Amino acid sequence: MAETLMGPTRKGLRFLRRAVHVLGLDVRRYTALNFIDHRRARILASLGISTVLDAGASNGRYGMTLRRQGYRGQIISIEPLSGQFIELERVAKSDPDWHCVNCAVGTKSGSVEINVAGNSASSSLLPMTDTHHSAAPESAYIGRELVKVRRLEDITKDVLDASDRVLLKLDVQGFEREVLNGCGKILSQVQGIEIELSFVPLYKGQPLFREMVDCLDDYGFTPVSIERGLTDPTTMKILQVDSIFVRKEEEAIE
Repeated sequence: MAETLMGPTRKGLRFLRRAVHVLGLDVRRYTALNFIDHRRARILASLGISTVLDAGASNGRYGMTLRRQGYRGQIISIEPLSGQFIELERVAKSDPDWHCVNCAVGTKSGSVEINVAGNSASSSLLPMTDTHHSAAPESAYIGRELVKVRRLEDITKDVLDASDRVLLKLDVQGFEREVLNGCGKILSQVQGIEIELSFVPLYKGQPLFREMVDCLDDYGFTPVSIERGLTDPTTMKILQVDSIFVRKEEEAIE
């Protein structure tokens, strides 16, 4: 009976996929194997994450995705750009467990000018390379903004309990190593790290894939998920991947 019911389902799915391919679309089963959002939710649950540090929160898309996927723990979203921060506060204001901080994150506290990208998501403290601009022209810098920089250890000292198990999400456009260097004592509470890793320089001076994998390995983390990120639309070369790393003793995820 199971085979009889499954056969038409698969056949129907294949027909539907062929039909929507004509429109440039695709249909896939919504499983943790196929979709990063579903996979992330499974990983967070398996690690017992109680706090997500969302560095480079933009307008709150990541936090909203976490909530849609069923995460009910604390979110601390950190965003340096004033315009994006206004939108971030708006989407988080009705959620008592979602806190917003207006600053950049780095190795030491102070103030610095950030390069503002046309798509806002590619804004960075580092200069953008021609490779990045060619692959995503909408990301070109359109201005600069003076922002505060704080260490993660300082940001979280009054909102993170000693018992919290933390996922650190880094969307900091080439500044990943500096953020990790500013974690201090809280790094011992971090059970997972979600991070963008670049195969080629997208920002001048950024560490690349191999260097960051070695860096994370030194900190005690191993990769469990890798998803295609920024891709050159002409050459189809993958320039960046979105990855999730977990502590080596937490490597087995059921």
